[in-house]
Amino acid sequence: MFPIRDHNPSERTPYVRNGLIFLNVLLYLLTDPRLGGMTELWDRLALYPLAIMHGDWLWGLFTHMFLHAGLLHIAGNMLFLWVFGDNLEDQMGHLGFALFYLACGLTAAAGQILADPSSTIPMVGASGAIAGVMGGYLLLFPKAKVDVIAIIIIIFKRFTIPAWVLLLAWFGIQLVSSASMQDDGVAYIAHAAGFIGGIILAVPVFLRLGGTAFWSRTRGRPPHLPLIYTPSRIPEVRR
Repeated sequence: MFPIRDHNPSERTPYVRNGLIFLNVLLYLLTDPRLGGMTELWDRLALYPLAIMHGDWLWGLFTHMFLHAGLLHIAGNMLFLWVFGDNLEDQMGHLGFALFYLACGLTAAAGQILADPSSTIPMVGASGAIAGVMGGYLLLFPKAKVDVIAIIIIIFKRFTIPAWVLLLAWFGIQLVSSASMQDDGVAYIAHAAGFIGGIILAVPVFLRLGGTAFWSRTRGRPPHLPLIYTPSRIPEVRR
């Protein structure tokens, strides 16, 4: 199950969101060994918790956010950034959103490092930063409508749910997976830390917009009219 769009895309061009997607894709093409990429660059730019604890390779705190370990990894991350990033950039401004994104990535990295400071396993991916974007989206637009695709073996179904349902379900999965110490190569703690960090870092924006009065004005959705989408070929789940 994954989101494909919300019903209130940004009215302004989200240059930072688009630029982040471009930079991530570019680094993926440059470092994927299956595409003849430079694996030594990937190794050098990844984040290594033990190295950070010794004050080495500190650039990895930032550069790891733009590396990915496979096609599905980057595709999933960029999809979530595409769906949830534009409305935050609309409210935060271009520079504000860029700083917010990087701060969320740093918060996620800090959570993972504190959880396992002696790890020498490279950490890569924009997941932590994007988890922060999702946390900020939850705070500002909890009732935004999101179209979700569910894949059951070979059956594709589309349905619409409030953003808070999808985002809290995703966050719950990260918590359960972290608590169960699931060893599948996914940095669940970084995801959870980034998500919580995103909520906290978005609080000043939320208060500037009016706090709960902002929810009252917008009904918990982005503050502009929704788009009317053309009918999708993917069948919708009926009530």
